Amino acid sequence: MSVGAHVDQADPVGAAIDRGATLSQFFLGDPQGYKGPAFEYDGGPDALRQAAEANGINLYVHAPYIINVATTNNRIRIPSRKLLQLHLDAAAAIGAKGLIVHGGHVDRAGEDAELLAKGFDNWRKAVEQADITVPLLIENTAGGTNAMTRHLDRIGRVWDAIATAGGSDMVGFCLDTCHAHAGGNDLSTIVADVLRVTGRIDLVHANDSRDTFDSGADRHTNLGDGNIDPEALAVVVRDAHAPVVCETPGGVEAHRADFDWLRARV
Repeated sequence: MSVGAHVDQADPVGAAIDRGATLSQFFLGDPQGYKGPAFEYDGGPDALRQAAEANGINLYVHAPYIINVATTNNRIRIPSRKLLQLHLDAAAAIGAKGLIVHGGHVDRAGEDAELLAKGFDNWRKAVEQADITVPLLIENTAGGTNAMTRHLDRIGRVWDAIATAGGSDMVGFCLDTCHAHAGGNDLSTIVADVLRVTGRIDLVHANDSRDTFDSGADRHTNLGDGNIDPEALAVVVRDAHAPVVCETPGGVEAHRADFDWLRARV
């Protein structure tokens, strides 16, 4: 099992080594801002890529939370596409194995079939227009009005939409256990369900949930400390056959404990 944690970008290679991990995930810049990627690693992107290769550490970049390529609001969608491309380029510069991005949502309250259809097609346009040089991993989300990737039927519609876009072979899926649980998805079948609609799971975010099933709340906690059935969480990791990132609180010791929790059950 290839496992690691979400860490600070200043030294993700050292952070992985300290944790006995084989990978690290991190932000490149402000997760809530449009300013674009920033490299904090001493020596810049080339040095980070070389250090990761020399130490056998795989790098994953999480795109800013504010990216929303599905929205019909031009003032959000257009800068989101630009920011997504900047982070794809930055991830490629450090040799990342993937860029993770949330599925986003359309902005009007209430269920509107026509509006949702525009959101799915906006995902197609985003993929069609992007230069995807590293795998782009779309992540399921926990809540939000008119969310694109909270429920399985909508994840399937995103995949149907992007299937016709050039570059769709470089689009994969990141399955977050906290988001799936809080989003109202049955973890005992989620791997098979996701594979049925996407054909792939490229990364797992193994996180426990502070909140109850179908709460819509995106609040992670350490493995075994939340409301997800431990066996169900372990089954997701075991059956997905994908690298694992723990986006859980704490530093080295807390993350090592999460890794040990997984290894004891998977």
